[in-house]
Amino acid sequence: MIEHQLDPLFMARSYLRRRKFDQCIDICTHMLEKNPYDQGAWFMKAKALTEKVYIDEVEADDDGIAEMLMDDNTIAQVARPGTSFKKPATAAQGSSSSQSVRPMSQSGRPVSGFVRPGTKSGRPGTMEQAIMTPRTAHTARPVTSASGRFVRLGTASMLSEPDGPFINTAQLNLSKYAERHGLNRVLFDYLFYHENDIRNALDLAALATQASQYEDWWWKQQLGKCYYRLSLFRDAEKQFHSALRQQSTVDNYLYLAKVYIRLDQPLAALDLFAKGIEEFPGEVSLIIGCARVHEGLGDTDQSVKWYKSVFQFDASCVEAIACIGTHNFYSDMPEIALRSFRRLLQMGISNSELYTNIALCCFYSQQYDMALTCFERAVTLSNKESAADVWYNIGHVAVGIGDSNLAYQAFQLALISDNNHAEAYNNLAVLEMRKGKVEQARAYFLAAISINQELYEAHYNLSILSESQGDLNTSYKEVRKSIEAFPSHVDSKNLLAQLKQYFTLL
Repeated sequence: MIEHQLDPLFMARSYLRRRKFDQCIDICTHMLEKNPYDQGAWFMKAKALTEKVYIDEVEADDDGIAEMLMDDNTIAQVARPGTSFKKPATAAQGSSSSQSVRPMSQSGRPVSGFVRPGTKSGRPGTMEQAIMTPRTAHTARPVTSASGRFVRLGTASMLSEPDGPFINTAQLNLSKYAERHGLNRVLFDYLFYHENDIRNALDLAALATQASQYEDWWWKQQLGKCYYRLSLFRDAEKQFHSALRQQSTVDNYLYLAKVYIRLDQPLAALDLFAKGIEEFPGEVSLIIGCARVHEGLGDTDQSVKWYKSVFQFDASCVEAIACIGTHNFYSDMPEIALRSFRRLLQMGISNSELYTNIALCCFYSQQYDMALTCFERAVTLSNKESAADVWYNIGHVAVGIGDSNLAYQAFQLALISDNNHAEAYNNLAVLEMRKGKVEQARAYFLAAISINQELYEAHYNLSILSESQGDLNTSYKEVRKSIEAFPSHVDSKNLLAQLKQYFTLL
């Protein structure tokens, strides 16, 4: 009998198309052992290794300490409110984006309804604040450097090869590969994503750009990505502009806007997004980009308008639904916010954060039985990162119903899950004040302040405690810090005026 077997290269291509990368790599490795010069197997294996560790460069923008504090590309040290992410526009007292209604991140921006790279850490202004900013709930170590993260990623992928790296980059003749149109792009992606060898990737992109007579926009885009990864933002801007003039694509708009956001030029990013939307009407990624920039600037009302416009083109956009639901909740419309979160639940999303949001909406809508059920589900689904926030919200609800014992236990459980939870320390201190344990309350307030300098409640509460104990000097210092963190806080202003009157009488 004659046995009919499929061509191994066809099988490798089939596995690659179905994203079964390990099987594809095994077949290509076996083919290369028989014939090391098989370009088809080499091409397929390099493609599979790249796809296995591929990260979307548009979203991978989590800045570390080095990127945030050792940045020489700042435009203005004292920017006008509303023109910089470092100094977002202040909201009116009682509005949905006010700190008295909506909690703030450590960078001073309203908490987003959808976690993205950069929304947790923000851009702290001092080295001390950056070091104290935890990376996750279960580790207190801050984000060190984005470049270091990419290096660790590339090293781990190389160690997965039993016989060393697939391609010896030190012996590559980049000039030869730059002229081979069938292999140069795959080789660049392998160097950029898998090996994280940005220097060689940059050299290959530069040589390929010269080989194409500077007429291939794709290579200019790759040059811009390399320059961005090397923190040469002005060079990246030139390359993305050149690529955009040759070929207008959505990716070029997104990459160039990412450069402007990194340079702290949100208005330039908004103008670029507007041009992109005119050229590509209905492109959801550009519309969401506008909404994110407005949200980063503290203009939540304008951000919600852009998120609502997303529904005209994509009614199942998770980010838009979550952000609109969060906005409605902090606008004192929990019933309407509940619709958004229920919609996410119907779409198949099931995690502790979503059930916590539904529980809070039910509680403030006076649906107490559903609130308890959702909190139980949230605790069941919680992990190390989300357990602290779930218990904190349970404690907050317990304070609302007057059960101080349950609230105390819930805040303690929140601190067990995350000992850097500043809000839990603050609320525990308030409960200790009610019990008359002044020193314990003071210790909790100081712990909350040391973790989050932007938490105005802790400054104000410590000022009240110091004023009641006769320590007017400490009370004056803390109330000044409270006003710096939240300039529109009326109670802090009243307390400051009262302290000034005391000092005048002295």
